[in-house]
Amino acid sequence: MGGANRLHKPRRGSMQFWPRKRSAKAVPTIGSWAPLDTSKLAGFVGYKAGMTHVVLRDNNPKSLTKGQSVTIPVTVIECPTLKPLSLRFYSRSLGVLSLTSEVFAEKLDKMFKKPKKEGKVPESFDEVRLVIYTQPKTTGLSKKKPDLLELQVAGKTKEEKLKTAQELLQKDTKISEVFKEGQYLDVHGVTKGKGFQGTVKRFGVKIRQHKSEKVKRGVGNLGSWTPKKVSFRVPQPGKMGYHKRTEYNKWLIKVGDKPEDVNPKGGFMQYGLVKNEYVLIKGSIPGPAKRAIVLTEPLRTLKKQETPEVTYISTESKQ
Repeated sequence: MGGANRLHKPRRGSMQFWPRKRSAKAVPTIGSWAPLDTSKLAGFVGYKAGMTHVVLRDNNPKSLTKGQSVTIPVTVIECPTLKPLSLRFYSRSLGVLSLTSEVFAEKLDKMFKKPKKEGKVPESFDEVRLVIYTQPKTTGLSKKKPDLLELQVAGKTKEEKLKTAQELLQKDTKISEVFKEGQYLDVHGVTKGKGFQGTVKRFGVKIRQHKSEKVKRGVGNLGSWTPKKVSFRVPQPGKMGYHKRTEYNKWLIKVGDKPEDVNPKGGFMQYGLVKNEYVLIKGSIPGPAKRAIVLTEPLRTLKKQETPEVTYISTESKQ
């Protein structure tokens, strides 16, 4: 028994995410939306600026640090106003959504053109989505091309969804109109792309001794002699990173409209200064700076909402 336990080793690399497929684009699409009773837009898009830390008072009566000031790392996401492009109406058949009609907004930027034959509001539909586009030109980003994304319009009945969607189609939407401080969010992002990497960095394979045959930073063998093929479970070199990932129940610490309260001296590294509304989310978020992050209502509502009492936001230089 002792020898067997001594020789046993867990496999190298996690198979929690498989296949290791790279994302098709930098803006993640949302596959599942949380059912909501309120009539509102169910998501928002922002740009990751960087990280800092805040000091807040712990008001949780069951916490070991209740009543004390605790330091928490937060991610800063700049959230410029979203502009509406169109409404898309879907019908559901055998569990599959199919597009039935699309209605465009009256005022669009010069880069968008309405089709000659525009759709109308159908008599019956199952889902309605609002197509929005961001305004990176109002931020410090070098890119000027907006990002497009479909966001769900939530509501109890179809009539409420239609009414809310028509109102959203006629105005711009701010982050303060969608989310509130203290609630939990689901964060969708695309991780950093790391290019072509070897098995040691990609899977955590142990480096072999200097007397090893052929390769030192590689696996001992690719598998058995028969069957004459290599299993997909065997760690091998390949492209790493740039995966779409979702983190559930991230705590929204603050929704602010004064960039000077959060801008560090010299600006955020690889980003610059925040110029629009912003949110502070507890912990880290996948992806590099400047990448689009999609915030949605939580699918797994297991925690009670608690409004944080922020006493200090660090604006020290991150250089």
